[in-house]
Amino acid sequence: MVHAHAPRVVFVAPFFMEATMRFVKAAADTPNVRLGVISQEPPQKLPVALRRKLASYSQVKDGLDPQQIANGVREIARDLGAVDRLLGTLEQLQVPLGVVRDRFQIPGLGEEVAANFRDKGRMKSILQNADIPCARHRSVTSSEAVHAFLEDVGFPVVVKPPAGAAAKDTFRLDDVDQMKQYLKRCPPSSKSPLLLEEFMTGEEHSFDSVCIGGRPVWYSVSRYYPTPLEVMESPWIQWCVVLPRELDRPEYQAIQNAGFRALDVLGMETGLSHMEWFLRPDGSVAISEVGARPPGAQFTTLISYAHDIDFYRAWAKLMIDDSFDVPQRSYACGSVFLRGQGKGPVQEIVGLEEVRRELGDVIVEAKVPREGQPQASSYEGEGYLILRHPDTRVVEQGLAKILKTVQIRLGKKK
Repeated sequence: MVHAHAPRVVFVAPFFMEATMRFVKAAADTPNVRLGVISQEPPQKLPVALRRKLASYSQVKDGLDPQQIANGVREIARDLGAVDRLLGTLEQLQVPLGVVRDRFQIPGLGEEVAANFRDKGRMKSILQNADIPCARHRSVTSSEAVHAFLEDVGFPVVVKPPAGAAAKDTFRLDDVDQMKQYLKRCPPSSKSPLLLEEFMTGEEHSFDSVCIGGRPVWYSVSRYYPTPLEVMESPWIQWCVVLPRELDRPEYQAIQNAGFRALDVLGMETGLSHMEWFLRPDGSVAISEVGARPPGAQFTTLISYAHDIDFYRAWAKLMIDDSFDVPQRSYACGSVFLRGQGKGPVQEIVGLEEVRRELGDVIVEAKVPREGQPQASSYEGEGYLILRHPDTRVVEQGLAKILKTVQIRLGKKK
């Protein structure tokens, strides 16, 4: 899209998290953009170099509240003029952003389409009605409805809030006793429904893709080891993700077809989306859920390394100008997320020098835990290592070496 003037863009960043700020910086570095930021944080917390690139700033009490976002947009518009784009990367921001876009007639996902992606029960009903493979599911508001679903599907089941993100508050329940304990702790109601899903087996992957005007133009596939649910249930597990160099594998054809069909029926127009899906033992695929926003957990960094581009800047260009230069995948990439064993601050890091000596230049980025740093609250853990190589097998073998060798031990020193 060609703007008649320098694009006036507002980025909603409720909290200055490291990943969010990489997207904010990318938007600020987009040529000719006049950028305003809405945040709960004071502008003084921004790096000076980034703060100097901003044309306007609005601090609010709640950066997830659509009314306060709308007030911030009005405030910034007094400085810049009518806003051309309203951006934000957090999952829980997508519906509030849609509400505000509708109110001010700003291009982008409106409230209804954003809700198709945010409400996981609604999402799966849309997919099911379009005969797109996904987990059997039911949104329930009573214990009776829970038991009715179990009669149809049986154990194990997965229970989650309809508006969950990043597998938070998601649990696998294996028997009646576990279900009773869960319902006692979190009884479903019309105000607090639960989403029940059949437990799917197989390899879990992601399908990250770019659409422009509803037309698919690019995609990436990655695989999780182990699944996100296992990671959430076992805080000590170090986990990894692999982006194979080869995307023409036969097993990826089905998700390419189903993934883009799913985005179409959900209403995706222009943007980068993150889909999680299962490759079942029989070779069929099933979609788990989709987010109408960039992926988390260093995925955008991994995509950047795999294609030898700055994908944060590519996302900003896509969202501001409706433009995307399709990159070639030149490398396989992968990351191990280093999660500590035990409780307390980081006490000891074992095996790091050994893998650095053995893997050498295959390690292209590292966030190494420091002794004494507090235990992480995120599922990403205390740190990570990113590997890159033209041969997918080299990356997979390197990740296996790290998983076997490196340990982050937590606890207070005696």
